[in-house]
Amino acid sequence: MAGRWRGAVLLARRLGSLYQRPAAPARAMASCIDASIGLNEEQKEFQKVAFDFASREMAPHMAEWDEKEIFPVETMRKAAQLGFGGIYIQPDVGGAGLSRLDTSIIFEALSTGCVSTTAYMSIHNMCVWMIDTFGNDDQRHTFCPPLCSMDKFASYCLTEPGSGSDAASLLTSAKRDGDNYILNGSKAFISGGGETDVYVVMCRTGGSGARGISCLVVEKGTPGLSFGKKERKVGWNSQPTRAVIFEDCVVPVTNRVGEEGQGFGIAMQGLNGGRINIASCSLGAAHASVLLARDHLSVRKQFGEPLANNQYLQFGLAEMATRLVTARLMIRHAAQALQDGQSDAATFCAMAKLYATEECFKVCNQALQMHGGYGYLKDYAVQQYVRDIRVHQILEGTNEVMRMIVARSLLQG
Repeated sequence: MAGRWRGAVLLARRLGSLYQRPAAPARAMASCIDASIGLNEEQKEFQKVAFDFASREMAPHMAEWDEKEIFPVETMRKAAQLGFGGIYIQPDVGGAGLSRLDTSIIFEALSTGCVSTTAYMSIHNMCVWMIDTFGNDDQRHTFCPPLCSMDKFASYCLTEPGSGSDAASLLTSAKRDGDNYILNGSKAFISGGGETDVYVVMCRTGGSGARGISCLVVEKGTPGLSFGKKERKVGWNSQPTRAVIFEDCVVPVTNRVGEEGQGFGIAMQGLNGGRINIASCSLGAAHASVLLARDHLSVRKQFGEPLANNQYLQFGLAEMATRLVTARLMIRHAAQALQDGQSDAATFCAMAKLYATEECFKVCNQALQMHGGYGYLKDYAVQQYVRDIRVHQILEGTNEVMRMIVARSLLQG
């Protein structure tokens, strides 16, 4: 614990030397939604740095990255210099060694600058965590350092064209051939596909069901590895999405993470944290949207007075703020439960992901409505927040699956 907080302090100081926080940031004007409430001093420090990085390095480029579908590699490498490429990875392989709660705080702040880019960074962190947690020493020290620095980037490969929510039915196969596996199959909707360097692949090495699944690390350039066309998406346009295809792809047995048959468990444990991460990205979008709506209501006049004087709109703004703060509390509770290894942590993660992604989408959508016709123009950032977080109700386990997880926990007592 002490080592982790020393790392947090050093991280905050290093960040603070690069970014001088504005004397009166806009977010401080809305104290009831202040994201720093309840945090300790170290958490407040690196949260300030993440907000500053978002406002200086991400927000000014968010619209261009979206419109031109730019994967902002250099910006992410700048973020990695501040520790954001391996936030909850162990320090001995280049990680910041922070907690799940710390991670949520950082991803929320970064998402105010660009949801799409931060969401990719959250997936990248999840991949590195899987290798760091379940890999052997050679794997950890080979793969994690360049991933934490974002000299290399990672993608998570679970979903297939025929297995989405039913992940245990995946068909991508890995047949043992001496010191190698021969990998065949395809993965769908892979964030970073074609642009990233390391693919954490869940594949079938045994019989049917979850117990037959193993985890392999496949490196870009491996013969037999190829990619589909770049998908055209509603949002998340700063990160490429492609199918990942394996055709007699030869992967060394030494690239297997964990034992044969442990892959499904690795995937699900990774997704528990991934659900907190992606929900935190929704928080950042909602936080930014509340402030955009508040500012628009203050300057836009109709019927001879500012829209902010309209009680109906005041009530709507109050409801948006309440949804935001409630979602934040749920996420932070789930993050702490996961960090502490509580037996019901997976259920809390599902609850937080379900609630936050749906309520934060409502917040962003209502903010767009408050902008009127202007909200539908791409010159206004609020529409991009709406587009970018809609997919959060689908990925890292659909919200229908989150409901199943919560219901199962209740019914099993």
